Amino acid sequence: MNAIMRRALTGAVVISLAAPLAACGSDQQDAGAGKDSIGLLLPESKAARYEKFDRRIISSRIASLCLECKVDYHNAEQQVDNQKRQFDALVKKGVKVIILDPVDAAAAKSWVDSAAKKGVKVIAYDRLAEGDVAAYVSYDNEKIGRLQGQGILTALGSQAATSDVVMMNGSPTDPNAPAYKKGAHEVLDDKVHKIVFEKDIPDWSAAAAKKEMTDVINAQGAEGFDAVYSANDGMAGGIAAALKSAGIKNVPVGGQDAELPALQRVVAGTQYFTIYKEVRPEAETAAEIAFRLLRGKSIKSLTTTTADSKSKSGIPARLFKAQIVTKKNMKNTVVRDGAVRTDLLCEGVTAACKSVGLE
Repeated sequence: MNAIMRRALTGAVVISLAAPLAACGSDQQDAGAGKDSIGLLLPESKAARYEKFDRRIISSRIASLCLECKVDYHNAEQQVDNQKRQFDALVKKGVKVIILDPVDAAAAKSWVDSAAKKGVKVIAYDRLAEGDVAAYVSYDNEKIGRLQGQGILTALGSQAATSDVVMMNGSPTDPNAPAYKKGAHEVLDDKVHKIVFEKDIPDWSAAAAKKEMTDVINAQGAEGFDAVYSANDGMAGGIAAALKSAGIKNVPVGGQDAELPALQRVVAGTQYFTIYKEVRPEAETAAEIAFRLLRGKSIKSLTTTTADSKSKSGIPARLFKAQIVTKKNMKNTVVRDGAVRTDLLCEGVTAACKSVGLE
């Protein structure tokens, strides 16, 4: 399709056509960038949420606010260098607002600061990028960590005080990971007997978590721990696989993100809980902030608090709440909200679904 034909289409159609073309971290150029373009840079596609939810919801909300606007989307596929090239290309094209979910928050500082000096507004999305960001939209990550810690205590029940816990924390390059860890420790420390093993897992790797869990089993023995804290569901999958391979049952594992495989594990009983963070309000708020910044409007009503990074304090922010999902409340959370279809959730675990009223 040539440039003349593209300009003849409405902005909503342009968005629907442009997003697929921009997938997989491509760096294509577009002559239409500038006053009506909003950059969207997501960090990876292994987690199902980014392509299935965040990207689609942000694009749809921007289209509803601004028919002439275009979302210039790229995915870094977990590569910092990819994301830097994508970011620099957006700035070079004249894009004035960028929604950035950084692969490495610290590495992004120099790009963000350089762009800010050129009048580019950067919205840190889900993860708080370092540098002169204009706004931040995410969840209260320490509270999420506390929820995770409480989930482990609830799973252990009256045995918590004599129980030993393994902790698999998130990637050291993700600024959210230390917050999850801090929140979890605030709840678990002095409430369980001991943290017998703790490790930060690079890139949130399920394979690395599986290997570490296997090593723990070999070192501690099957009776050497009573519960496993996993910072997210992807790693929880690797941990659950390691436990299964060793024939270990009834050790509660907790995760985060309410991904379909994790929800199926919760139903089946191989994962005790996950954390449900409803993507829609987070994504739609980021989209509206981006549109307002693009048009020079105030974002005060959308940013109800502030956040501090290592390089900037008082960042206008909106932080949403999350909740624990277990067998008991799954029907009234992720299923009720349409985050997962019951037929998909119950595929392969039909009997377990029936036992908790999910049919």
